[in-house]
This record gives sequence, structure tokens and C-alpha cells, in this order.
Amino acid sequence: MAQRPVTVYVLSDSVGETAELVVKAAISQFTEGKTKIRRIPYVEDAGTVDEVVAEAKAGGGMIAFTVVLPEIRQHISERCVEEGVPVYDILSPLLTMMENQLEEKPKNESGLIHTLDEDYFRKVEAIEFAVKYDDGRDPRGILRADVVLVGVSRTSKTPLSQYLAHKRLKVANVPLVPEVEPPEELFSISPERVIGLKISPQKLNGIRTERLKALGLKAEANYAAFSRIEEELSYSTDIMKRLGCHVIDVSDKAVEETANIIYQIVQPRR
Repeated sequence: MAQRPVTVYVLSDSVGETAELVVKAAISQFTEGKTKIRRIPYVEDAGTVDEVVAEAKAGGGMIAFTVVLPEIRQHISERCVEEGVPVYDILSPLLTMMENQLEEKPKNESGLIHTLDEDYFRKVEAIEFAVKYDDGRDPRGILRADVVLVGVSRTSKTPLSQYLAHKRLKVANVPLVPEVEPPEELFSISPERVIGLKISPQKLNGIRTERLKALGLKAEANYAAFSRIEEELSYSTDIMKRLGCHVIDVSDKAVEETANIIYQIVQPRR
């Protein structure tokens, strides 16, 4: 039976491209297929470190990192030693050598090399895209989007679009309303690029009721009525079936959790 490849977790408090390139250079010196890389960018808290270390320990993996923040750098090293996970600090030896030679303390600021680089502009472009093509404003955005979110009102389409934009994904979203036929562009793209968001009637009723209260409107309005909700959900289910898209139940999920699921679906195709 073929041996499973060893995962090298590449951690960075920035994009992580530098660390990944170094690890790839090292991996190239060994038999192909014995290792695989999993990059974890923007590591800025101990909780994320603990999760990765636990996963690496469970799977017999290794960790390499480029982190300039001293407290996170120290935490990674300490946790790996405690859990017996092989670890390599790519940046520290070089920083120490340069500090001694230049007689100057490093700035210890993450991501300086990426301040105004391509990655930064991709993020800005994605955020602007999410705003421009929010709530079905312009169906032309559907054709240009990395992913299109569809669902009834109050299924977190807008916050999900913004969250995913920070991950450099161009996201358009389209509300599904029984009285309005979905734009034809939605049916002209690959269903792999469309994510349907469904929710339980009870959860949606609670969310819409609170929304009406926040607007100073009566909670008994048709918007939050179960009969209206059932009609909308039935319609949206039919549309999603026609599209043949992925469907995620957001009833009991935080925006971050749903966004990560979407990211995992979309990322392999990029």
C-alpha cells in the first residue's frame, strides 16, 4: 500500500508565498510524492497556531514558518516542542544575522513586502467587485465572478461576499424572489461557480422579525410571515435544483464558517 504523503504546514503572518517557495525548494531534493504543502496565511493569533499544531501532530506532519511577530514566533516554537512536532523557523536565523551585522533591530512588522504588491491590489479589487455586484444590481457581474451566491433575503449573502473578498475572491450575489425571474446569466455559467444558501423557516423567521424590529416596523409584516417564508424557500429550492449548484445550509452557521466552506469548494478550481 502506498505511503501517505507527509504534510508540511507552511505558516506565515502574511501571504506565505516566501515560506512556501523555500519549502518547495527543499522538497525538490527528495522523492516526488512523499510530501505535500498546506499553506496557512495570516496567522496572527495563538488559537490558529494551536489548531495547526494539533492537526500536524495527529497526522505526523511538519511545520515551517515565516513569522516576524515575536510572540507568535515564540508560541509556534514552544507548542511544537511541547507536542513533538518537527518545526523549522525560516526567518529568525536570517533576521539574527542581519541584526548583528547591521547593528539595528528588525521592525517586526508582518507583510511589509506585500504592502502595495499584487496581492494587496487583488484584495482591493475583490472588495470593490463585491460592492458593485451586491444584491443582483448588475447581472454582468455574474459572468466575471469567481463565485455567485444565491438565496432568499437574510441568508448572509452580502456579509459572505465581503468576507470572501478579503480572501481575494470576486463574489457576486443574487437574491431569489418568487416575483422576479433570476437573470439569464445565472444559467449560462458553470454550476460549480454558484453556491446556493438555504435556511430553516424558523431561523429565517427569527432573523427577519429582528430585522423588522430594528427598522421600527411591525413584526407581523408579510416579510416575516411563515407563509411568505415557505413560499420563498420553496421557490429558491426549485431555482437551485435548476442550477445544479452546491447548496449550503446556513441555519446554524456563523458567516466565517460558511465562508470557509465556500472557499474550500472554490479554491481548488482557481
